[in-house]
Amino acid sequence: MSFLYPYVLVVAVLISGAAIAAYVSLQRRRAAALKAAGFGTLIGGRLRRHLPYALLLAALPILLVGLARPQAQVAVPRVSGTVLLAFDISNSMAATDVSPTRLAAAQAAATKFVDEQPSTVDVGVLVFGDQALLTQAPTADHTAATAAIARVKASGGTSLGQAILVGLGTITGKPVSLPADGSAPDTSALGYWPSATIVVFSDGENTGGPDAEAAAELAAAAGVRIQTVGVGTAKGATVEVDGYQLNTALDESTLTAVAQVTGGAYHAAGDADTLNDTTKSIDLRLTTKKEPLELTAPFAGAALLLLALGGMLGTRWHGRIV
Repeated sequence: MSFLYPYVLVVAVLISGAAIAAYVSLQRRRAAALKAAGFGTLIGGRLRRHLPYALLLAALPILLVGLARPQAQVAVPRVSGTVLLAFDISNSMAATDVSPTRLAAAQAAATKFVDEQPSTVDVGVLVFGDQALLTQAPTADHTAATAAIARVKASGGTSLGQAILVGLGTITGKPVSLPADGSAPDTSALGYWPSATIVVFSDGENTGGPDAEAAAELAAAAGVRIQTVGVGTAKGATVEVDGYQLNTALDESTLTAVAQVTGGAYHAAGDADTLNDTTKSIDLRLTTKKEPLELTAPFAGAALLLLALGGMLGTRWHGRIV
């Protein structure tokens, strides 16, 4: 507990001590006067004689402490941190098994998701095909984030692993890669970022690049959770690429595995409406922030209660308050 005006505590001690000393002195003089007059003190009357004044004296330091503006630090839960939205912009995202296209539906759902986030959440945007590119650094300016989402266009292949590595590098502030020889990566320099989440919108058809699950293990080591949103249907659709007709279908197994490595979850979405509902279930990190809570009112309330009780008992038993 802290006090906004701590010097008032010194005044409270001095005044309370003086009031108690004055009361004790007064009672001694009264007792001496009664003894000199030949009156004894009834043991049964001690409670009635002292309790009302004891309550009044107890109220005094409590009231004065309240004037010192006591404060306590209270942990307040809130949604905060960093959310990085990663969009698959491969050619397969132009498929129309989700109306109007997979990518357009993902953009609409992501925009709605951003609009629903509190200002305490920083939102960034990256796109990934064969390579990954950060198009909007994490920011509290959600308008800038939604503008970056609107600029996303489909082209190229798919590298989920590259998307995770670039996203992790954005969160940690340093380049992140997997060892070329396949050895275990050094995670000591990544730090720990439990308030960061990467949300991947993809159909899950991974066509190359770094191993997605190995990249997810790096994210898990850094405390970053990955949530995946599957955009497409198991039945799939046909898209035209360079004059060729290619069949494409949703690969839920890859998206599920990547999410589970980091403790995240896979969210299935078969059409645009379901996709919008799915983004509502994305679990962001709840953190706590210590905020000062002023305790003047409780102290004042306790003091007033004691004053009222003391006054009531004094009036009832002695016909006067003081």
